[in-house]
Amino acid sequence: MARLKVAVLISGRGTNLQSLIDHCADPKFPAEVVLVLSNRPGSAGLARAEQAGLATGTLDHKLFKGRADFEQALDGLIRAHGVDLICLAGFMRVLTADFVERWRDRLINIHPSLLPAFPGLDTHARALATGVRFAGCTVHYVRADIDAGPIIVQAAVPVHTGDTEETLAARVLAAEHRCYPLALRLIGEGRVRIEGERTVIDGAAAPVDATTNPLP
Repeated sequence: MARLKVAVLISGRGTNLQSLIDHCADPKFPAEVVLVLSNRPGSAGLARAEQAGLATGTLDHKLFKGRADFEQALDGLIRAHGVDLICLAGFMRVLTADFVERWRDRLINIHPSLLPAFPGLDTHARALATGVRFAGCTVHYVRADIDAGPIIVQAAVPVHTGDTEETLAARVLAAEHRCYPLALRLIGEGRVRIEGERTVIDGAAAPVDATTNPLP
């Protein structure tokens, strides 16, 4: 079976990108990163991709007249590389419904909360303010609504007494680095099906939780 060709869209440090790069470096992994794009020139994640010998590009959204023009250029670059799946990894641009529909069920994202709890920004501050006992992260298919769509993989992270936004964020980020490659592996192996707005993981009798069971 041919490996899934993946484009990763970033805006910053690219730590989740690095996790994907590391796993895809194994020729037995069912996916490969073929393109890394950033909307911010000089993003640290681009240096990670270049060091790994990957094709990279920068599309500064500030240089386009509007979101439609930006997304047309984005779509063109992605398609030129024969991409099968797009991974958003800290990509800090809201994509239009048109772009999302063009890539429906071929566009995934990772969010630092146990969705549907705490969509949007400031997730860790909101989790601490609410007093939840568990935070976490979610890999999901993207829909037009922000941080919505069928959930693929989640990981729960305990909230400790005395946690700050920074300490909780670090613990959640470590979980993200496990979750994203796991979700990509499941998709690359053809084990993820979408029924309605829920996912079914072939061979998994229970929800896939990257905290306790890395791979069913």
